[in-house]
Amino acid sequence: MSLFLATLLPGLVLMLLGVPLLLGWAGAAALLRSFPRSQPATYVLFGGAAAWFLYNVWHLSAADFGDYRVLLFIGFALVAVLAFRCVPDFLGVRGLCALVLLVASPLLGAAYMEYDRPQRLFMVSVVYVALTLAIWVGAQPWRLRDFLTWLLARPGRARLAGAFLLGYGLLLAAVAFTY
Repeated sequence: MSLFLATLLPGLVLMLLGVPLLLGWAGAAALLRSFPRSQPATYVLFGGAAAWFLYNVWHLSAADFGDYRVLLFIGFALVAVLAFRCVPDFLGVRGLCALVLLVASPLLGAAYMEYDRPQRLFMVSVVYVALTLAIWVGAQPWRLRDFLTWLLARPGRARLAGAFLLGYGLLLAAVAFTY
């Protein structure tokens, strides 16, 4: 992945998250309220994260336990299937966190050793913040539900968060065109 794309894509995602919050769309608020326990979000996000992770396991090199990749693949696939059955609460939140962890690798890889481009740090910073939040929320997924309840309790909070996300997304999109 190029550094241009690795900076532009997070910017676009932040803009897509920020615009509905900034404009105060009722549908966006309802969607955010229902997200933590949403069954469709669970299937899409956790299923996508499990598929991506299993793809990574299947393509392990010999130095990374590649000799045992079939056993690892079967074990992790079983864990993913059993997660749908045994721990369905907040599985969509955990899937989102897993996707953030998986997405971080190509984004940070694109910025690796690019010391002559200090503007890359705008993208790298937001990725590290997202990683930190993903680890924390993945371990305690009800925190996202509590945060969304707090955020949507007053329209001003959601608009402020939307303005911040949109502004930072625009900044990342602009930075992407400086490489």
